[in-house]
Amino acid sequence: MISTPDRQRAIALIEEARARGARLEAACRELGITARTYQRWTRGGELREDQRPLVDRPVPANALTPAEEQEILDVCHRPEYASLPPEQIVVRLFDEEQRYLASPSSFYRVMRKHQEVVHRGRAKPPQRRAKPTTYQATAPNQVWSWDCVRHEALWKRAVMKEHCHWSVAADR
Repeated sequence: MISTPDRQRAIALIEEARARGARLEAACRELGITARTYQRWTRGGELREDQRPLVDRPVPANALTPAEEQEILDVCHRPEYASLPPEQIVVRLFDEEQRYLASPSSFYRVMRKHQEVVHRGRAKPPQRRAKPTTYQATAPNQVWSWDCVRHEALWKRAVMKEHCHWSVAADR
């Protein structure tokens, strides 16, 4: 959503461009909006306030009730399900108790809402790795490193050395 001051600035820029001879479509395209958006903003001669954040939105008919959310959390907290991801909880709950509470995505949504999405299961959680440190040599023999990459030029020289029995020095 674009704030009211940003809308006012955009309208002023578009009106300035149109006063200098630019077409509405081109001026709006430069700001990343459509001409229809500009027309909607300026309908009736004055800037219209964005009403979308103020609108009361109805609760969907298929939304989970607080009791259903609590039931999902209770199942997730059971010791036998505590280390399982929601996909496995839903399947096991249906197999063992013939109960279907919600889909795995609904389980994740409820757990995220209650800040309970943590790593579950036997796989190790992802680990953060530090970036490799960099070193800078200012003189010979200060920095030594191991390089396991196959360089095509060095490979050709090694084959040639083996084949022709020549001693080849690697260039630096």
